[in-house]
Amino acid sequence: MNHVLLIDDDVELVAMFAEYLEQEGFAVTCVHNGHDGARAALSGDYAIAILDVMMPGTNGIEALRLIRAGSRIPLLMLTARGDDADRILGLELGADDYVAKPCTPRELTARVRAILRRTQAAPESGAGAGAAITVGKLTMYPEQRRVTWDGAPVELTSTEFNLLDVLARNAGRPVSKNELSEQGLGRPLARFDRNIDVHLSSLRHKLGPLADGRSCLQTIYRQGYQLIRE
Repeated sequence: MNHVLLIDDDVELVAMFAEYLEQEGFAVTCVHNGHDGARAALSGDYAIAILDVMMPGTNGIEALRLIRAGSRIPLLMLTARGDDADRILGLELGADDYVAKPCTPRELTARVRAILRRTQAAPESGAGAGAAITVGKLTMYPEQRRVTWDGAPVELTSTEFNLLDVLARNAGRPVSKNELSEQGLGRPLARFDRNIDVHLSSLRHKLGPLADGRSCLQTIYRQGYQLIRE
């Protein structure tokens, strides 16, 4: 499935992005306002939605709230360069990643491919590759992209699942932010990028505490993050 939903009120920019994506083998549908874009994203017809933050009427943040209330479709935000507040808020609300505008169609397409590569990846071959991963009260089912905590389902975005999957496979040892970005986001860690930190903060809120009340996800000074084994 390679149908991209592009939501942005800049008609000329959208046309340029759509043309490049189509040349790269994607089907593209363009919507020019947040309200209709959110409705389209909830239809289940698209592999990924690209959502501009700055739109009149229903802006990108409001559209993101509407989409995340009913769907886990991968979401890539388009944000103004240097606008950290909207970027962090979008990630906290469940966006998978962001691209700062102005950006090239090539950069946008590369980011789309990175997200889809992780969300649509076939299970690895080999004994136990698709088996459930259990760390304490956490159980992950890679083939189904499903997570439970103490038997109860946990709703995660595609990027949250990817990052938790990396941490679970390395439970008991620190994983650097660069490793998490490479393996979980499919791209190198950018300078001053707070993406990983925001996603890990969200995961802490969604996963339950350990028996002693601590979070199972710990920050290890100058080393990264670690999923604790109980």
